[in-house]
Amino acid sequence: MAGLYIHIPFCKSRCIYCGFYSTTLSSTWQDRYVDALCREMEMRSGEVSTIYLGGGTPSLLSAENLRRLFAAIHQHFDCSQLRELTIECNPDDVTLPFVAVLQQLGINRVSLGAQTFSDDRLRFLHRRHTAHQVDEAIALLRQAGIRNISLDLMFGFPNQTLNEWDKDIAHAIALQPEHISAYSLMYEEGTPLFEHLLQGHLTELSDELSRQMYELLINRLDAAGYEHYEISNWARKAPLKKETNSDNDGKSLWRSLHNSSYWNQTPYIGIGAAAHSYDGETRSWNVSNLQQYVSAIESGQRPYESETIDDDTRYNDIVTTALRTREGINLSALSARHRQYLLQQARRSLDAGLLAITETPTGESFIHLTRLGLFVSDDVMSDLIWV
Repeated sequence: MAGLYIHIPFCKSRCIYCGFYSTTLSSTWQDRYVDALCREMEMRSGEVSTIYLGGGTPSLLSAENLRRLFAAIHQHFDCSQLRELTIECNPDDVTLPFVAVLQQLGINRVSLGAQTFSDDRLRFLHRRHTAHQVDEAIALLRQAGIRNISLDLMFGFPNQTLNEWDKDIAHAIALQPEHISAYSLMYEEGTPLFEHLLQGHLTELSDELSRQMYELLINRLDAAGYEHYEISNWARKAPLKKETNSDNDGKSLWRSLHNSSYWNQTPYIGIGAAAHSYDGETRSWNVSNLQQYVSAIESGQRPYESETIDDDTRYNDIVTTALRTREGINLSALSARHRQYLLQQARRSLDAGLLAITETPTGESFIHLTRLGLFVSDDVMSDLIWV
């Protein structure tokens, strides 16, 4: 079964660090865009086990448009085996009426873009919520029975101290989310943040301080009972009340099932402007332009490009995705040619303690990053890439 991703590109304002495709044209294009999403779903079908509404800001959609969108999902896709239904939300969009709509639609997972609990840093990012609104949003979601909440955090701000980052981590832990994603602030070309850097208006943190922040994050979340299952993602181990919290493989059930599709080479279907799809043999992506996307769909055409994935490209994809996970790369799933190449290229990292090989009770072997390897994962992966 595949994952279904629906891209909602609308934002009230653009964050200075964001490199994803988004637009502030929500008020004039929202209805027409949702019409186009519903029509694209008519063109495509399949059985899906996860659904993820990402953006942009999906929580900007009106209640009526959310209902129309979900009616189309259930009309055109087999959701009988659906395990996870996630929507990304801005904390200030989470109101009692909005939460009531989430309940009606059966949404069982909410990803909140908290980023930081410093109002000064939120203003620096051009975020439109306050730190207190994150607390309020979680309280409303809990009252509505949403028991799977993920928080997005960010670290590595200009002039940020280790102590300030520790306070953000402590605040997040106190809110007891089931899942935490945390990322270092990135200066992506084409963003306002990158321009500020080029113009000398701010200075990046040193690599050493960034490393210390990541190490602090790992230690604090491990002590708080979170499983570090992917480089930037943690899932709570402790169960809620009498519920079980792990599956037969001992993995936390609070892992993001949908995002795990990307790391485990599971097929996924992308709907909407700039959305990507993967079926195991080809990768495709819709045009990253709202007007072009809508116009093409209205004329009965899906505006996309695609590429066929050859064996070497698929191997490289596995290196840059599966190696991010706690389990790592299943060596038995590789061809003999690629397995030999990987083990040859990995020798230096294995000897340095950056990689390790673990055998499962079923006799499978996995190569994975060690704790030390997490801090230099990009370098380790680059050594393993097929060239």
